[in-house]
Amino acid sequence: MKLQDSVIAITGGGQGLGRAMAEYLAAKGARLALIDLMEDKLAEAADACKKAGGDAKTYVCNVAKEDDVEKTFQAIINDFGHLNGLVNNAGILRDGLMVKFKDGKLEKRMELAQWQSVIDVNLTGVFLCGREAATRMIENGDQGAIINIASISRAGNMGQSNYSAAKAGVSALVPVWAKELARYGIRCMGIAPGFIETEMTASMKPEALEKMTAGIPLKRMGKPEEIASAVAFIFENDYVSGRMIEVDGALRL
Repeated sequence: MKLQDSVIAITGGGQGLGRAMAEYLAAKGARLALIDLMEDKLAEAADACKKAGGDAKTYVCNVAKEDDVEKTFQAIINDFGHLNGLVNNAGILRDGLMVKFKDGKLEKRMELAQWQSVIDVNLTGVFLCGREAATRMIENGDQGAIINIASISRAGNMGQSNYSAAKAGVSALVPVWAKELARYGIRCMGIAPGFIETEMTASMKPEALEKMTAGIPLKRMGKPEEIASAVAFIFENDYVSGRMIEVDGALRL
C-alpha cells in the first residue's frame, strides 16, 4: 500500500508514540485522522503533521466507549471519504502489585478499578476501534491494514497484571483479525515496543532510568521514530500479516 494520500487513523495520536507515528507517516504523504481525549494535544499534533507534509484532522474520542468510537469513525469517513488503515495505539497505565504483604499483613492490593480501567482502554478500546475500522473499510471497499500496538509486557511484567493481560490480549487479536479480514484485503499486524524514549520515561528518576537502560542489550532505549518506521514498513509491505514485530533492542522480559 502506498502511503501517499492514504487515510490512516491513529488512536492516542495527540502525543507520545502516536504523535511520532503521525508525523512520520505525514512526511510520507499520508492523511491522518488523529484520535485522542486531549484536544489541545491533538491540535498541536495536527499542526506538526501539516508541517511535515501531510493532511490531518482531529477527533476527541474515548476509545473505551462504543458510541464515541462509532461516531468518530463515521466522522472520519465523512471528512476523508475513505479509510486505509488504523493504528491502535491508545493506552494507559495503572501499575501495582496484585497483592502486597509486609510482616504477614496485607498492605495493598490492585483494586478492581485499576484493573478495569486498563482493560477498558487498552483491550476493549482496541477491539472497538478495530471492529469499527474494519466495518468502514469493508463497506467502502477500502483495502489496507490494522496495526495493534502491544508491548513486551505482553509476556508478563511484575506490577502490571492489568497492563500485561491487556497487551497479551491485543497481541492475540492480531492473528485472529488477520485470518478473518484477509478476504476483504485487510491485513493485521502488531508491534511490541520495548522501552522507548517518551514523556513517561523522561519523568523517571535518573538512577532508575540508568538501571533500566543497562538491562537492554543495545544499551539504549528506543526512539519513537524507530517505532514509527516499523509502522510505515507494515503499511507499505502488502504481504506481512498476522505477526508481531518486537522492537525492543533485544530485550525480553
